[in-house]
Order: sequence, then structure tokens, then C-alpha cells
Amino acid sequence: MTLFDQPADERIEANAPLAARMRPRTLDEVVGQAHLLSAGSPLRRLVEGDQPMSLILYGPPGSGKTTLALIVSSATNRRFVQMSALNAGVKDVRAVIEDARRELNYSGSQTVLFIDEIHRFSKTQQDSLLGAVETRTITLVAATTENPFFSIVSPLLSRSLLLNLQPLTAEDVGELVDRALHEERGLGDAVTIDDDARAHLLRMSDGDARRALTALEAAAGTAIAAGQDSIDLATLEKAVDTAAVRYDRDGDQHYDVISAFIKSIRGSDVDAAVHYLARMLEAGEDPRFIARRLVVHASEDIGLADPTALLAATAAAQAVQLIGLPEARINLAQATIHLALAPKSNAVVRAIDEAQADVKAGQAGAVPPALRDGHYQGAAKLGHAQRYRYPPDSREGVVEQQYPPDELVGRDYYHPAGHGAERAVAERLPKLRGLIRGRSESAENRES
Repeated sequence: MTLFDQPADERIEANAPLAARMRPRTLDEVVGQAHLLSAGSPLRRLVEGDQPMSLILYGPPGSGKTTLALIVSSATNRRFVQMSALNAGVKDVRAVIEDARRELNYSGSQTVLFIDEIHRFSKTQQDSLLGAVETRTITLVAATTENPFFSIVSPLLSRSLLLNLQPLTAEDVGELVDRALHEERGLGDAVTIDDDARAHLLRMSDGDARRALTALEAAAGTAIAAGQDSIDLATLEKAVDTAAVRYDRDGDQHYDVISAFIKSIRGSDVDAAVHYLARMLEAGEDPRFIARRLVVHASEDIGLADPTALLAATAAAQAVQLIGLPEARINLAQATIHLALAPKSNAVVRAIDEAQADVKAGQAGAVPPALRDGHYQGAAKLGHAQRYRYPPDSREGVVEQQYPPDELVGRDYYHPAGHGAERAVAERLPKLRGLIRGRSESAENRES
């Protein structure tokens, strides 16, 4: 039987993208998300018990949000309507709700409305769903890649079951790739894939099953067109236009490249730092790992020499969470350049290291009485918080007062560098310590 002898629905399915053909059809075929699929879980009860309940699926791209929506619809024999928040408005939503109400009244058939990227709906658009969700005229299944507590109105969130999907692991994506290679609805063993090509495919997918299957389909087409029965690394690169950087996220290269990245930032070589960043991104390194290292470095090697460094690194880390790749590469590059060009100081890390060393050595005396909590009955009788002086009431905002335990009076931990923003701190600190400890600035300078 040729393709043209098949029924229309089968021909359409045969010509669908590989990612669509390989979409799991039941909960048991779903890969990953074990926390949502265990026996007795809300999702499994919803599907197997035919309970009308609206869902909000929150997770990264390619983690299975659309798949779960389709399974909910097919397993419960309901009418399925899909729309994207990118191009739908209030008028479209109201039309779907009216059709759903008509179907429910005439045939008793309930409607599942799947809205992709619902975070792009305005508050008004989301509010237009409330009545139909409340009366269960529709079963809403909404997907979002952004935190629903920030992007979805509270009334809609309270009327829905929130399911948090986790990123797929490399093993999860690998299982889907192997299925696609062997199953008839996939590639049906038309090609195989070399180990190094498979490893690179999993790296570049970064937990996105759709991305991995799209790349696999392109590589298989390239291989078959060239008369090959195997996808090698060169074929995969040619198909997806992504070079395989010599980099193993679990091996020496992982540690060598991130080490070179941080040391280049520490050494203020901005060009080398950007190079190593590019190598990690092209090799499929987890951008969250890179962002975490930038946040640590901002305090460890820069600190108060440039107080904005930590803000830049933290903002880049938040951008990675909110936006993801490929756009977040720009945020990571901005933070990398900022930190590489910033003046360097390890005064912050040395301060906490020295303080912890003293505590571990047993130098942790009693808190001075004036600093103790006085917000309970009987505190005054114990002398707690009785002679505390409130610094903002003084002209300079600083008063003479003992803050550390007796054993640590006069112990200095923070020693600011003489460059960057810490230069001004280094000039001000002796005077500050002198006022607090009741000694003159000149005496402090003589002691230091």
C-alpha cells in the first residue's frame, strides 16, 4: 500500500513532524515527570477518573505540557480545542466558550480548551475565562513557561490545579530519541545514530524533547539523502548547523573550561572570558550552572570593589530562569563582561573566612546586654536592651557602643582594598571604627 492508498488521517499523521508523531499517547508513555505520574497522583486521577478539573501546566519548553493536555483530552473523551495566547483575543475566547456551552447543552459533550503560553494573555483576557471555568462549561488546560504566581491572575489560579513540570534529563530525552529511531510511527529503524552524534544531540537539546526530535529528523533526512544508514557527528552538524565543541559536561573539559572562565574574569581578560562563555554555550552547558558561578564570583573576587557586580550577576541568573536560551546568552555575556572589567577585591571572602575561623576556634562569647532582645516580659529585669543607644538619633548616625562579645572587642575582619569603590570605604572605615569603639581616628590609624 502506498502513502496515497492510506486513509486521509493516516496520511496527515505520516507527514506530521517527528516530534508530533512521537508524542506520547497515554500517561504510561510519558517520559520524566515521575512526581506527577505516580499512582494516585492528581493528574492520574484526573485522567483515569474522568474528573472535570482545570489544569495549569508550568514548565520549560519541550517538557511535555502540550502532550499532557492532549492526553487529558483523549483519555476523557472530551472535545478538544487548542489556541495560542500569541494570536488569540477575548473575542476568540468567548466564541470557544459559547461553542462549548452549546455542545454541553445539546450533546452533553464537555470541551477541553488548551491555551498555550497563557502568560501572554492580559488580565482582561484571563478574566474572560473565569465564568466558564467556574461553571465547568470548559475544562481549561493552560501551559506557561513563566511563574504562574506572577503571570496568571489569582482567581484563575485558585480555580485550577497547578502542575509543575521539571526539565527533562539527558536520559529522558535519550529514551525518546531511541523510541523515535525504532518505532514504526517514528523512523522505523531506517537509520541508526553513532554514539558521539547521539551524545551531542542530547547536549544541544538541553532537556527540550521537541528540539531533540526535530534535530534527529533533520539529521536522518540528511543521512538518507546521502545514501547513509547511520547518522554520524558530521551529518548531525550539517543538518542542524551546530558545531560539536570538544567538551564533556561530566568530564575534565567541564571543569577545565569553567575554571578557565572564572580565572579569565578574575584576571580581567574580558576577551578570554567571553570566549570560554561561548564554548560552554555551544557545547550545551546548563546556563543555570554558568549563572551560579557568576553570582559566586561577583562576591568572592569583586565584592565591594564594585557593588554593582553582584546585582549584574544576580540579574543575569534571573534572566536565565525567565527567558532561557538562546536569548539569555546575551544576559550571560553582559554579566561576564561586567565582572571581567570590574576592579577586583577578595576582602569580603577573607572577612567571612576569618570570622568563621574565630567562631570555630571557640571565640563566640555572650552577646552584650544592651544588644539582647527586650521584647518580652521580664527582659528589663535581666538588664537586656536597657542601655542600647539608637544610632540614627545621633548627628553622625554612629554612636560609641559595644557590639561584639567581650572576647572579640577590637578584632577587625574586613580589610578593604585600596582601589575601586573600596578606596572610599578604606578611607571611611578607620573613622567609623573609632567612633564606635570610642577611640580617635588617629589612634585607629596608628594601630592599623
